[in-house]
Amino acid sequence: MDNLDIAKFGGTSVANFEAMCSSVNVVTSNKNTKLVVVSACAGVTNILVELASGSCNEAKMQELLDKLKHIHESITENLDKDVQDRCNKHIENTLEEVKNLTFEANMERSDSLTDRLVSQGELLSSYLIVEIFKKLGHKASFFDVRKVMRTDSNFGKSQPLIEVLADLAKTHLLPLLDGDEIIVTQGFIGQNSEGQTTTLGRGGSDYTASLLAEACNAKTISIWTDVPGVYTTDPRLVPHAKPIDELTYLEAAEMATFGAKILHPSTLVPAVRRRIPVFVGSSKEPEKGGTWVRAQTEYSPAYRAVALRKNQTLIVLASPKMVGASGFLAKVFTIFAKYKQSIDLVSTSEVSIAVTLDAGSNTSGISSISNDMINELREFCHVQLESNLSLVAIIGNEMSKHSGVTTKVFDAIEQFAVRMICYGASSHNLCFLVQEDSAVEALIEIHKFLLENE
Repeated sequence: MDNLDIAKFGGTSVANFEAMCSSVNVVTSNKNTKLVVVSACAGVTNILVELASGSCNEAKMQELLDKLKHIHESITENLDKDVQDRCNKHIENTLEEVKNLTFEANMERSDSLTDRLVSQGELLSSYLIVEIFKKLGHKASFFDVRKVMRTDSNFGKSQPLIEVLADLAKTHLLPLLDGDEIIVTQGFIGQNSEGQTTTLGRGGSDYTASLLAEACNAKTISIWTDVPGVYTTDPRLVPHAKPIDELTYLEAAEMATFGAKILHPSTLVPAVRRRIPVFVGSSKEPEKGGTWVRAQTEYSPAYRAVALRKNQTLIVLASPKMVGASGFLAKVFTIFAKYKQSIDLVSTSEVSIAVTLDAGSNTSGISSISNDMINELREFCHVQLESNLSLVAIIGNEMSKHSGVTTKVFDAIEQFAVRMICYGASSHNLCFLVQEDSAVEALIEIHKFLLENE
């Protein structure tokens, strides 16, 4: 269809009956919104991750299952009796499957089993919100995204197969969008070529919406969350954070990469490929407007925002063999690639190299740094690991062309012990590591110094 808008709703936007009703009203107020992507209800994925951990005894398992039942049945109690009974039966069957998968995880945890288990959250929320659409007098249908979202088999953080996805969407999804029903599907989950359920990593529902927008040639993507747009930093941590009217793709990507939770880091990649504008707004307060993310903006300040990403691991590799030698860095990065580790920050000296890894980007949120990788690195250098660190990133435009940038930043963080600094590889960010227990305080000070006193 022409002018297709694909709307994605986060966990807080489908947290309960009232939130789902607000989201339905947002969808139906825009005649171009024909495809809706939803996350699991707020808190559900964390419960499912805990059940998948392999460490729940029977009492703990039952406690978590009861929580899941309460979250979802508190939604169905607002439906007509016959619909309520049917939905509660569906919830009961799903929770029975969750229970069986939890028993399997207790015997032997695996990433593939975790993906099967955590996917149940999106499947439940999408099933229930279809019934809310119908209760409010709108036509809507459930669509299992696994019919089109084909991925590789890297469980926990799978990669989409773009061309296959486009072909499957053309066959199975696009014809539905020409009808008079709103199609509701799931974010975050997919399926490999063998029919196994996969996930795109935590926060992957945004990415799903963007991938589907690319495959369906959508005109806009709307990301609906619990805050009215993107702010200069997390308003839940910094009370004086300010809303941003518009961002470039590059600015938004930098913010997402370095911890801003409004958008998933991969979300903008498909949007950029097709130059699809992305709107971010609040499903609870749509009248407040939001943030548009586009290729270009009218205003490009030196400092746009600051972001925080917790749960960082620093690995310091040292060897006197680095001095005057070639190939050392290549060998190190080959090993990281072998174990599918994505490196964020890099800093080198004459005899050492320091890199950071994000320990919370896969489905489980558990660090995937393997002992085999560390042992392989130790065969030719000394390896030191440091945890309990947070990354603070300052995002802006052409910072290297503005005099005094680093001076202002160092003045802002003078009271904090900085473990590592990265600046120069990009003119759009300056990053540093601090201890996790002082990270929020550092974020507040930097925001005050750079963005509140402009």
